Amino acid sequence: MMSASLATVSYIGATILFILSLGGLSHPESSRRGNLYGMIGMTIAVLATVFGPRVTMAGLPWIIGAMAVGGAVGLYAARKVQMTQMPELVALMHSLVGLAAALVGFANYIDPVAAHGLSGAEKAIHEIEIYIGILIGAVTFSGSIIAFGKLSGKIGGKPLLLPARHWLNLLGLLVVIVFGYQFLHAESIGTGMIGLTVMTVIALLFGIHMVMAIGGADMPVVVSMLNSYSGWAAAATGFMLNNDLLIVTGALVGSSGAILSYIMCRAMNRNFISVIAGGFGTGGGTPAKAGDAQPAGEVSPISAVETAELLREAKNVIIVPGYGMAVAQAQHTVYEITQLLREKGVNVRFGIHPVAGRMPGHMNVLLAEAKVPYDIVMEMDELNADFPDTDVSMVIGANDIVNPAAQEDPGSPIAGMPVLEVWKARTSIVMKRSMASGYAGVDNPLFYKENNRMLFGDAKKMLEEVFVALKA
Repeated sequence: MMSASLATVSYIGATILFILSLGGLSHPESSRRGNLYGMIGMTIAVLATVFGPRVTMAGLPWIIGAMAVGGAVGLYAARKVQMTQMPELVALMHSLVGLAAALVGFANYIDPVAAHGLSGAEKAIHEIEIYIGILIGAVTFSGSIIAFGKLSGKIGGKPLLLPARHWLNLLGLLVVIVFGYQFLHAESIGTGMIGLTVMTVIALLFGIHMVMAIGGADMPVVVSMLNSYSGWAAAATGFMLNNDLLIVTGALVGSSGAILSYIMCRAMNRNFISVIAGGFGTGGGTPAKAGDAQPAGEVSPISAVETAELLREAKNVIIVPGYGMAVAQAQHTVYEITQLLREKGVNVRFGIHPVAGRMPGHMNVLLAEAKVPYDIVMEMDELNADFPDTDVSMVIGANDIVNPAAQEDPGSPIAGMPVLEVWKARTSIVMKRSMASGYAGVDNPLFYKENNRMLFGDAKKMLEEVFVALKA
């Protein structure tokens, strides 16, 4: 078995690798290296824990067995889950972190060895760590399960807004505080378990209520927020177990997730508190009535051959991918078209909105998978000023992130949200299966603009036809 000093050194090495991993993941070109650092760091951390001084030989077979089962499930998921299912898989993984934190908290409380020799302030601090750890873990668990249901379509995207919901949340918080006081002053484990159980039930209900009140358009922020919660849950677990590595890595995940959530809210012109209080959006596929101004006019359809002609004659093209591209698994065909156009001297770039898809970085991952060069994949702020000089802007399965109502309709639910201004190009082409609204449930005036064309059909099938026409 490993000595305590060697385990500590291993934890320090793993922490450094996790920090390097986060740094690498900050840019697409270094993301592979960042992932590698993270994998090596996690391997070191797991080995240092399993063979560390806190694990006895009697418990080792159980731990190895559990790791084998968990590793097999993870390997199966990694091989079988489609890229379109990644957002719900991430949400499900967050739920497991929350569940683990809650279970560790309960186990730590009833374990007489954990609190052995603690008294006075030390005992109170340890119990506060347990209480907060279980609270965060339970909220993360139930909230992530609801997020999984919404992202996978098993639960509707329409927000569930209960009457006096804010008062209900406040009442729940007061009850949690009251039972927290009772828990800290419990004279026996049995009495303390009553307070812990009541708090856990309220935390589970709060997690459900919080995410159910958030509309479909805010779900990318929810995924990022739950990522932050899972980090804080891990940090709380680290305090419970007196494990420095869990504390540091949990704080890294928690703080980075919180910063990302803030960045995404700013990109959507949303207040983080207002997202938690109840996001905008309606059920997917149904137009939402937003104010008096409704789009009016006729759409102008276009064929794949005509699309190819426009692309062939263009000098500057900007492609805006969305969730529809992910669903159709059209990213590889998009890359083939991009490669062909670049060979013909066309300047092709990709515009990525911070909340495109169903989770942060969703479109970047898809394009990287298709081997689209990193240097032509650009953020919204880098490209918006270039649309007036663009010949063709091509929107593949995106909707809310290219909706001009954000700028033109003060009564729209997405009013003020920064969007990719594709309608300013000489010609915009929107690829969609139908005229249904996007995930936010808000109708899109872009479809009716004079310079816009609608290419209806499955994105992959239509793009394959465009590619064939381009080659011809």
